[in-house]
Amino acid sequence: MSTVDAYIKKFPANTQRVLKKIRQIIRSAAPKAEESISYGMAAYKLHAKPLVYFAGWKTHVGLYALPSGTAAFKKELIGYKTAKGSIQFQLGETIPYDLIRKIVLFRVNELQVKKK
Repeated sequence: MSTVDAYIKKFPANTQRVLKKIRQIIRSAAPKAEESISYGMAAYKLHAKPLVYFAGWKTHVGLYALPSGTAAFKKELIGYKTAKGSIQFQLGETIPYDLIRKIVLFRVNELQVKKK
């Protein structure tokens, strides 16, 4: 898989809709981020540093905001399955797009500060 478009197209229509919306949020919140495929997922880098990743799965979509992005929103993520750097949003449930935007913006800000 060489592009995010090709990656998204391999999923069922309902999963594609969610992945496209997450992609739109990331591109809007981080317009200067470089998009690629890394570790078999959609990947975004900003200032040559990992920003976020997302992936589709059979029953959920995953957002990989690195440990800092997940930790910073620990309270808001209660009720979602999380691990050190990953968050699972179950397909068929309401996806918290506003929260995803906040997490991406947090990561953008974090990388801007580190750049300085």
